[in-house]
Amino acid sequence: MTRAYNFSAGPATLPESVLLQAQAEMLDWHGAGASIVELSHRGPEFIQVAQEAEADLRTLMAIPDDYAVLFLQGGATGQQALIPLNFAAPGQKADYVLTGHWGKTAIKQAKPYVDVNIAASGEGEGFRGIPARADWQLSADAAYVHITANETIHGVEFRDTPEVGDVPLVADFSSSIVSEPLDVSKYGVIYAGAQKNLGPVGISVVIIRRDLLERAGQPRADIFTYASHLAKESMLNTPPTWNWYLAGLVFKWMIAQGGVAEFAQRNARKSALLYGVIDGSGGFYRNEVAAAVRSRMNVPFFLHEEALNKPFLDEAKAAGLISLKGHRALGGMRASIYNAMPEEGVQALAGFMREFQQRHG
Repeated sequence: MTRAYNFSAGPATLPESVLLQAQAEMLDWHGAGASIVELSHRGPEFIQVAQEAEADLRTLMAIPDDYAVLFLQGGATGQQALIPLNFAAPGQKADYVLTGHWGKTAIKQAKPYVDVNIAASGEGEGFRGIPARADWQLSADAAYVHITANETIHGVEFRDTPEVGDVPLVADFSSSIVSEPLDVSKYGVIYAGAQKNLGPVGISVVIIRRDLLERAGQPRADIFTYASHLAKESMLNTPPTWNWYLAGLVFKWMIAQGGVAEFAQRNARKSALLYGVIDGSGGFYRNEVAAAVRSRMNVPFFLHEEALNKPFLDEAKAAGLISLKGHRALGGMRASIYNAMPEEGVQALAGFMREFQQRHG
């Protein structure tokens, strides 16, 4: 069997060694006589898996002890609704910095519960940059400030943590978590769907400064309360055990590869290679994002003629390069090059792009 280089934005490529280990352990996890997905989430086997996953993530991200780590069902969109419910009083303002499609989604989820103040927006410029911090119009009494650390569709990434004073900074890191070292202490809440850099679809990680869990928030069912999930060690209800297990394998793989510092170097090389091909194509390919905030994880690009889109995708697939079609909200192409995408895959894509330009330019 030959595996293609999969540039999907999510669900995304997983390390081949992780998939092979999961395959080998599928029927019998460590001599238990059953798959981990068949065993009770409250049994000693899965408790071991869960504890090791949290410990490994804390090691990878250098998460301080005064931060709680939750593994929850679903994706980041669900967290976007739970954040105002847990951390904002009824009618309280919350500041949102809008830098792309997923920032708009976060605002949509929050609006039923808070008075959303769009403190800054890049929409007027087509989400090709991040508004300068000096231009943000933050509220004096905001419950929190929300940013999308990396916009998966538009390819815009915060390269520095913005300063917002004493107000908790909340960030959606779904598509850039563990891609480089991060000072967790600068954030009140970090959340991420797993299906890009952390593991499979169906589970999310939420990292919360513990003092924020003391906020009353708004009336809500217990299942929507972060503190209740923490009290039950992310097992307030039956968790997605297989997804949690796979994420744990990915964490171990990342540690064995050298951790986030090593991946930061790889990701810098991979993204620089692709942007170099685009910028050096004489306009055959183009990326419209301001160079200072180009994403290292998601590289959207356009061909100079739309008629070439289908041949590009067809020929790329024949060359073993798949999932390069851009999101319907933007069009064009998109190469997602998360931690699990090997440098060889990006080199293959860069070579194909040069050859395609020679044939069709």
